[in-house]
Amino acid sequence: MHGGRVSSNPGDAGITVDDQGVRRQLADGSVESVDWAELAEVAIRTTPEGPWKEDVFFLLMREGGGGCAVPAGHPSADELMSRLQSLPGFDNDAFVESMTTVEDGLFVVWQRGEASD
Repeated sequence: MHGGRVSSNPGDAGITVDDQGVRRQLADGSVESVDWAELAEVAIRTTPEGPWKEDVFFLLMREGGGGCAVPAGHPSADELMSRLQSLPGFDNDAFVESMTTVEDGLFVVWQRGEASD
């Protein structure tokens, strides 16, 4: 289980989750971002690196490519999860499965096209 995640990541200068979307400023000054209005898919990437290294990442993708990756151990992850779980059609079962695996994995927990199904 991923309960003992390390929350610091030297590659991150800061992550903002707000009403506009999610922005992650990397240590090199580059920025990853996605606005809620352009969010096309949310996935959770897991690795076997934990518990001493970050091993769970929220991947927020825009239609046509690009997006933002947020380490699950970052302090902003709680606010992000609250917003993601309120998306229509969010797959809580896939989310729980992603949080309990210790292997490499990619779990799609929301897609815009499936939100209205």
